[in-house]
Amino acid sequence: TQKAEMWIYKAGDNATGQALVFFPGGGYSTLSVGNGHKEAKWFAENGVTAAVVKYRLPNGHCEVPRNDADEALRVMREMAAELNIDPAKVGVSGTSAGGYLAGSAGVMSESKPDFMVLIYPVVSSDPDKRHLGTFQQLVGKENVETEAAKFSLEKVVDSTACPALIFHSDDDKVVPAINAALLYEKLKANGVKASLHIFPSGGHGWGMSKKFKYHENFKAATLDWLKVINAEADKAAAKK
Repeated sequence: TQKAEMWIYKAGDNATGQALVFFPGGGYSTLSVGNGHKEAKWFAENGVTAAVVKYRLPNGHCEVPRNDADEALRVMREMAAELNIDPAKVGVSGTSAGGYLAGSAGVMSESKPDFMVLIYPVVSSDPDKRHLGTFQQLVGKENVETEAAKFSLEKVVDSTACPALIFHSDDDKVVPAINAALLYEKLKANGVKASLHIFPSGGHGWGMSKKFKYHENFKAATLDWLKVINAEADKAAAKK
């Protein structure tokens, strides 16, 4: 039996009060946890306390990863005082299938994160756009044609989704960039704050690689957006 694990990297003196839970990718069949640690360390160095979650893989039981995601969010919020974070500023992030998991928390969970940073996420179950393996693992190979649409993020978005920052590369051959664009479009149609960056190149799986041509742009855009939503959250809290 698998069990979920979580590692927390605490922000130092530059802490912004924000935190996030990071879900590594791997098509729901494996987990690139090493990449997740790199991402979480980078967020923590930049003032955002971050946790990496080694979540359980679905193997056809679609609720399993999301249960782990919800639990990770609950734990982070519960530990807010000792982690020196604001429980109303806990987001999610993830790459590829991990981006799908983060997105499903931000769109479908009852205990929603406060924001989401999705990096080349799997979004749509449509046959011409989907990363087939992710949905086969999620609902079972035999159920893909009948069940997967219920888990297609752009089809289930409503106005309760949390604000989103979405990244993709135009030449991604594994998860087409239209996934990011569709989710952005549906978030906007529902009045949800969202920001979308589609880089001209980079393919799939660049993560924190310095070889990725737009590495610095990605980092700057992420920190800028987090700063903006942090200020907005402070403003909203002050009005209460």
